[in-house]
Amino acid sequence: MNLAVVTTWVWLALEIGLRVRDRLRGTGSTAADGGTRLTIGLLMAVAMTTANLAAIFLPAESPLRFPGTSLPWLVVGTTLMWLGLVVRVWAITVLGKHFRTTVEVDAGQPVIDHGPYHWIRHPSYTGLLGLTFGFGLASDNYVSLLLTTVIPTYALLRRIALEERTLVDTLGSPYETYRDSTKRLIPGVW
Repeated sequence: MNLAVVTTWVWLALEIGLRVRDRLRGTGSTAADGGTRLTIGLLMAVAMTTANLAAIFLPAESPLRFPGTSLPWLVVGTTLMWLGLVVRVWAITVLGKHFRTTVEVDAGQPVIDHGPYHWIRHPSYTGLLGLTFGFGLASDNYVSLLLTTVIPTYALLRRIALEERTLVDTLGSPYETYRDSTKRLIPGVW
């Protein structure tokens, strides 16, 4: 078992733990979620499973494989996965009790603008994209990379749009000011 697979299992354990924590706290209501938690979960599962199957069944000589040996792709991809995991955990830790697996904002909740939120508004999603993109690279083929980049990005962009509207509706002007001074997912870029 390679380190990318181990990282994926650690990531899965984190996500399950977050959902269990939401249930135990009585948070994580899907009422305002617009089905995005389910959509993200299903689309990521499909992307990761299909990418894994492509990595397993594509012949080594396939033109869909990355050029050269697979070891550098595995190392770079796994490193990116761990960086994504660290960013996600950091974002979750900084948000603390305000982090939910659904779109749910408490009235009176402060706008968090420290830690990774100093540079970007959705660092936990940046971490997720680092995890999925890294998995695609570690899989050593273009099919996996495409699946683990496009599908999760689509799912998260839907979620971000809903989350931004909810944050503005609930937190108002303080969030709008924060939104206008920070990027969404990539520091200094977007």
